[in-house]
Amino acid sequence: MIDIQVLRVFTGPDGEGGNALAVVPDGAAVRGDTARRELAARLGHSETVFVDDAERGVVDIWTPSVRLPFAGHPLVGVGWLLGAEVLRPPAGEVRVHGDGEFTWVRGRAAWAAGRHTERYASPAEVDALPAPPEGEGWLYAWAWQDERAGRVRARGFPRRGDGIAEDEATGAAALTLTDRLGRALDIRQGAASQILTRPRADGTIDIGGRVAPGTAARAG
Repeated sequence: MIDIQVLRVFTGPDGEGGNALAVVPDGAAVRGDTARRELAARLGHSETVFVDDAERGVVDIWTPSVRLPFAGHPLVGVGWLLGAEVLRPPAGEVRVHGDGEFTWVRGRAAWAAGRHTERYASPAEVDALPAPPEGEGWLYAWAWQDERAGRVRARGFPRRGDGIAEDEATGAAALTLTDRLGRALDIRQGAASQILTRPRADGTIDIGGRVAPGTAARAG
């Protein structure tokens, strides 16, 4: 049996929302790409993280169908869980720090390639989209709620055909949007989630959010 921790990452100010994340603390218990992909598909969350070396922060991130070199909500979640200062997904070294109720990770836009952002005229138009909209490829649909304040309404649609019709909260897509707009954002995504972003002078971007402890589970 494999021990699993399920967290909610990027919860809203009232503690609602958040994207479910499965963390396998003992990554060695699930060896090989096929076994990891099959477990991630069986769990059915948008991402599952396998911790391969907790001390060094080496982690492996899987959707139900593919490995990801970088992903915001898994790294924020596992960074909070491990109390890590550095994580090492395939994309590279990711700094982690806490700031009150928020956990932050630092990434680069190049690590989140392949996510298309599309601006809509109003939050109501974003809310009216079916899940998922027609088309192929990762879509981050967004509109300004308050442009002066940097507040955005967004929804994320992986459109990979792996059973995830809509992603409740997506740090990598938020990073992509922040890079394209060149400013800090307060993103309200999905049903009730919140993602904060802050671009830095060196070209990196901080992604922050709250993490709520979830449940412990076991899988065979």
